[in-house]
Amino acid sequence: MPPIVEISALRKAYANGFEALKSVELQIEEGEILALLGPNGAGKTTLISTICGITTATSGTVRVGGHDTVSDFRAARAMIGLVPQEINLEPFERVHNTVKFSRGLFGKSPDNALIEKILRQLSLWDKRNSQIRELSGGMKRRVLIAKALSHEPRVLFLDEPTAGVDVELRRDMWEIVAELKKAGVTIILTTHYIEEAEAIADRIGVIAHGEILLVEDKDKLMARMGKKELEVQLSAPITALPERLKSDAVRLSDDGSAIIYTYDTMGERTGITTLLSEISASGLVLRDVVTRQSSLEDIFVGLLEGDAS
Repeated sequence: MPPIVEISALRKAYANGFEALKSVELQIEEGEILALLGPNGAGKTTLISTICGITTATSGTVRVGGHDTVSDFRAARAMIGLVPQEINLEPFERVHNTVKFSRGLFGKSPDNALIEKILRQLSLWDKRNSQIRELSGGMKRRVLIAKALSHEPRVLFLDEPTAGVDVELRRDMWEIVAELKKAGVTIILTTHYIEEAEAIADRIGVIAHGEILLVEDKDKLMARMGKKELEVQLSAPITALPERLKSDAVRLSDDGSAIIYTYDTMGERTGITTLLSEISASGLVLRDVVTRQSSLEDIFVGLLEGDAS
């Protein structure tokens, strides 16, 4: 089955010479959740805007469900739902009408049952007759999500959907995402909450300076680039590492109560057995042993700093 989103040699440059996107190549599989991570100004929103037809590419192609987003824009755009960062809603319109109208814009026939289901999922049903201007910022963001889902898209873009919102909305959002994934909807997510990407994404993409640094299965990425720390807690603190323990992979905790060893999970040997033998030979007594796996955030920061390979 071909990818549902195919991006080839996509470039966006401005008159002043700034390149927001630099020959981006990306394929997104149907039904997956792709988390796109990158610092502010990396090109995440520009990429999403270009795929959705809001921004015009300088060169390159984008196909959604086999439809070219330029030559067959209407068919391609009908497959896409977008939850943008910015809240841009008609302040005097009522919630129910706003969501219902959005469905109609895509040529979909009225479906009051579906609209009710979406509004209930997002805890908006009690607010259905309220004007947008009467809602809180979090409720307005819920309306944006409802609008994006109203025409039953096969590809859903979530551009920082939970930035600055309450915990309840974040929980509701991820419950809906889980349901959509079960229904086969493809979801592309940008977020500053890296723990969310780690929790729900199938693949991780990292973008910086308009270039895709990598796109990889989340679990494989964390296994390949993640490191583990073994913390050997001592029965009594020491002031310095014994000479036989000194190496780039071993350090002493700030309070001298633990020896911390960093090792590669993909290595043929972890070196733990040797380390423990050397600790014992140094006359140190163990109190406890704890391991920690590096997080997706650690990997992300390392990539951006150029420390990971």
